[in-house]
Amino acid sequence: MSESRARPAAAAQPPRALRLVDATPTSAVHQHVDTHLSGLVWARRYRDLLRTSDTVIVVLAIGTALITGLVTTGAPVGNLLSYSVGPIALAAIWLASLAAFHTRGSHTVGVGALEYKRVTNATALAFGLFAIGCIVFTVDFARIYFLVALPLGLGGVVAMRWLCRKWLLRQRRFGHYLARAIIVGDRADAEYVAQQVEQKSGATFVVVGAALDGDNIADLVAGDRHIPVISDVNGVAQAAAEWRADTVIVAGPRAGESDYIRTLGWSLEGTATELVLSSRLTDVAGPRIHFRPVEGLPLIHVEIPTFEGWKHVLKRTFDVVFAVAALLVLAPALVVIGLFVHFDSHGPVLFRQERCGRNGRTFQMVKFRSMVATAEDDLAGLLDQNEANGVLFKLRNDPRVTRVGRLLRKYSLDELPQIWNVLNGDMSIVGPRPPLRSEVDSYEKDVHRRLFIKPGITGLWQISGRSDLSWEESVRLDLYYVENWSLTGDIMIIWRTFKTILKPVGAY
Repeated sequence: MSESRARPAAAAQPPRALRLVDATPTSAVHQHVDTHLSGLVWARRYRDLLRTSDTVIVVLAIGTALITGLVTTGAPVGNLLSYSVGPIALAAIWLASLAAFHTRGSHTVGVGALEYKRVTNATALAFGLFAIGCIVFTVDFARIYFLVALPLGLGGVVAMRWLCRKWLLRQRRFGHYLARAIIVGDRADAEYVAQQVEQKSGATFVVVGAALDGDNIADLVAGDRHIPVISDVNGVAQAAAEWRADTVIVAGPRAGESDYIRTLGWSLEGTATELVLSSRLTDVAGPRIHFRPVEGLPLIHVEIPTFEGWKHVLKRTFDVVFAVAALLVLAPALVVIGLFVHFDSHGPVLFRQERCGRNGRTFQMVKFRSMVATAEDDLAGLLDQNEANGVLFKLRNDPRVTRVGRLLRKYSLDELPQIWNVLNGDMSIVGPRPPLRSEVDSYEKDVHRRLFIKPGITGLWQISGRSDLSWEESVRLDLYYVENWSLTGDIMIIWRTFKTILKPVGAY
């Protein structure tokens, strides 16, 4: 990046509070950010792409349903105009619902589960309204739209959103299609937010500068990047204009916060810069947060986690249906794997071990045996070689693992018999890692919250690095899941598990 691109234009005189330093990014990911589209421009173009793809898919799905209806019922083609009112109405309602649910908003695209959830909800509403209209106006062969247009259209829109999201995330890894952000706050809070943005591959922002309290103008450090301090907290609006920022992120609490944020919002009026407040709620997922304005007082309502009720009944139903289907599909593979284990080394095909389930209740977890039959007796001689942090035992080149076992562990195939534990009600498809009794006995007080729900065959720990995770990180992921799980999130974790199996990380 040239020096002229690394700094604001020389003609613009910064305010006295503004302190400029060399802003050249050290990360190759961000070297070309300035040469690409601004946040508003790329968001508009991306939104136009989604609007076009949604329209094409909806029209094709409804058109396919209409043609199928005409062919199967033998309706005369000459009366096509009379049959077209229903499909036109459905298309209009469907596209309007996708717009009304903000499925193409810049705050939604690229987020993943939220985007897919809004698309699904918009589609459900559209077909619900269409069903009411069909009853009132007696639409011809209305059923075919639900049998053909609904699965084709919803599947097509979600698939296209997934493809577009993958493309968008790939572009962002090269510094494209990112909103330029300035972080405001004290050094500790600003550096934390910058590090989180830098670490997330799907982040929407690239931080171009910081506005900090105090006189310390040393760069913020986020990964391998050094982020310049370009202003103090009173010169944010002008710094945002100078640096063409799309977003100003206020990190952490501030003295006189309400007045400061209100004044900052006023100073950004008439510009293309958005104001974002970094939440101080740690490990609380978005669906648990609701805003309740009371006479101008913005109250944030945080739902308390519950561990009973209809959501958990729904989760159990999903577990049973998924487990039965998985056993039917995987039965031949289970037999083949069992034969490989049997002929590879002496000992039983299945390995059973006592684990702790919900509320500390123990059960016999079953796996394909991946170690020698004397593995538990041999453990004492390996404890001094433990490579894991915390209460876990992990050894990358564990001599107890068999040849077949090493392959099974790499691709998580040894876990497949746990589907039986799911049917028995001891485990769930998705949940925290099932711990040993010795691990539970050494838990600190808060860690026991992992036992508030059933352990899972897969979970956040498996798709986030497995054995490469530290003990603290593993606990944090499990506790986050316990308090914030949702059925949509479970489906996303299962999908990402398949991807992790194909490209295993931390499995040994």
